[in-house]
Amino acid sequence: MDASVLWQRYRRYFCRVESLDFSLDISRMHFDEAFLTSMEPAMQKAFMGMDALESGAIANPDEKRMVGHYWLRAPQLAPTKDIALEITGTVESIQKFAAGVHAGKIKPPKAERFTRVLAIGIGGSALGPMFVGDALGEPSSDRMKMHFIDNTDPDGIARMMETLKDLLPETLVIVTSKSGGTPDTRNGMVVVAEAYRAVHLNFAPHAVAVTMAGSHLDKLAASESWLARIPMFDWVGGRTSELSAVGLLPAALQGIDIISMLAGAAACDVATRVHETRRNPAALMALMWYVATDGKGKKDLVVLPYKDRLLLFSRYLQQLVMESLGKALDLDGRRVEQGIAVYGNKGSTDQHAFVQQLRDGVNNFFVTFVRVLESGGSPLEVEPGVTAGDYLHGFLVGTREALYGNDRQSMTITVRRVDARTIGALIALFERAVGLYALLIHINAYHQPGVEAGKKAAAAVLALQAKAHAALSNTAQTATQISAAIGAAESAESVYFILEHLAANRRANSAPAPDPGETTFTMI
Repeated sequence: MDASVLWQRYRRYFCRVESLDFSLDISRMHFDEAFLTSMEPAMQKAFMGMDALESGAIANPDEKRMVGHYWLRAPQLAPTKDIALEITGTVESIQKFAAGVHAGKIKPPKAERFTRVLAIGIGGSALGPMFVGDALGEPSSDRMKMHFIDNTDPDGIARMMETLKDLLPETLVIVTSKSGGTPDTRNGMVVVAEAYRAVHLNFAPHAVAVTMAGSHLDKLAASESWLARIPMFDWVGGRTSELSAVGLLPAALQGIDIISMLAGAAACDVATRVHETRRNPAALMALMWYVATDGKGKKDLVVLPYKDRLLLFSRYLQQLVMESLGKALDLDGRRVEQGIAVYGNKGSTDQHAFVQQLRDGVNNFFVTFVRVLESGGSPLEVEPGVTAGDYLHGFLVGTREALYGNDRQSMTITVRRVDARTIGALIALFERAVGLYALLIHINAYHQPGVEAGKKAAAAVLALQAKAHAALSNTAQTATQISAAIGAAESAESVYFILEHLAANRRANSAPAPDPGETTFTMI
């Protein structure tokens, strides 16, 4: 299309939400008026499905659960008064707790006050808090400095504890786990608690549990008299939990305005709840995902925010989008293998990383640019009439043009600035788009059988490890021999991996065997 036609198209399909100072441009996506018209019945059906979800319908039939993350920012919409009171009460308790910590009224036993927060969690219990903390943090004015353990990697945990080794007396630890049984989080908690004991500190007066009432973690925290227990809700999934206690507690402790973040999400919910497709940015996004991927995940979503504060946005969206939409079966049990892969970094770093492939390589993606109008930082001119922010904006607009010039699709989200209200709105926008798209392609966005399958497989490997380790002796044996001896001949490869790992960590001995490609193992 020539420039004048493109400008007309931009104006025709431009969607602006005045209450949020936010807009969505879909003009550079490959669709026409006939597509929007043909999809309108399906879109209206999706709107009704979303209305039912927000009214408390069982949205996760596998687990017989409601899905209510939208109620977190609009408790008055919750299906019962008890749920509404739980939500408001939790927010109030978070505010009160954070204020007490900041004022020094809630303090550690052997320091004047808490100055650091170490948050232990994984997946939805870490990605949201890390994204929000990085996006909204101000090193010079944050009330507390944030640290995260988001994996069961002992080396990663050790590096973090080395950073905090002289600061443990003034460090508050948040352990976040819905069930309290997530191994990754439990392992981090165990190692951190031991680090406190090693320097003669009691862990409990430094610890806060964010978990469901009655969970294993909740019972542990109660029995050991932890500093506080903040509730998680059965009807909030990990990837949509940032605006629950999971994300609100660390944000409040850091000094982020959580009420503004909730308000931004609530305002976005209002804007994306309307059934008029052309005025609903989440509906338009879902339709663009559909047209770009043929409704079958045929292309990847590349998220390019031109703002350092949004560096972790694509990482956060990876879980939200991929865990929600990556499904083998549809709601009727038919095999569909759905999903949209997400990746991205930040502009203009992308110019020197992978935009070359986006422009000239395989056309297997579509882009969502995130454009922030206010540059912030120094207004210094780096050359006459041009600031560093002008360069950044120029890269965004230029890249958008360069991609379109080679038939690459993109849409652009524009916000005024990155603040708590905007971050809340962006979270809500993508949550709603995911929900609507899932309804369009007839899948359950709110369960994760693949994640559970991986957890079960890991547990099976650890059970196999116990048997293989017990079978070691002073007599050299191969993995084939050991797997046969423990009745797991079909798992020889897994046994080999296990024994190789144990040997590398000095829990077994290994030596080359006479046969090529074989290794023998003995007990330490």
